[in-house]
Amino acid sequence: MSGVKLNKLTFEWPIRVYYEDTDAGGIVYYANYLKFLERARTEWLRSLGIEQDTWLSHRIGFVVRQVQMDLLQPARFNDELIVTVVVERLGKASVVFTQQVLHANRSVLCQAQIKAACVNLGESGESVKAVPMPAEIFEVLKRAN
Repeated sequence: MSGVKLNKLTFEWPIRVYYEDTDAGGIVYYANYLKFLERARTEWLRSLGIEQDTWLSHRIGFVVRQVQMDLLQPARFNDELIVTVVVERLGKASVVFTQQVLHANRSVLCQAQIKAACVNLGESGESVKAVPMPAEIFEVLKRAN
């Protein structure tokens, strides 16, 4: 698979587990880990100066195309967590991330690999199409790693 070789710098974003994140058993509901991962990727982009709403106004966005997630230990209400983002592979139209959700004590609770594709969102009624990342985004992502 082609792509840019990266140094794999790690971005970390803190999250606290709220009551609404938990299920009837008092542990984080599995789907909420995906939300935590998404928030960390969004904050990582923001830290690089990439505001998604700016690109959305140009009909460019990123959509998750593939997820592999392994839930290793439960997180519970009020836990302080750290969500990491590492870019594994940067392609012309996609990026592959390795992410972890860590407890504040650094034990790994969840690990995932996420593939996101750059797309042209088109106008209402048009199909969403994969497109190469705008050069401005690609160069920032390449330099950040």
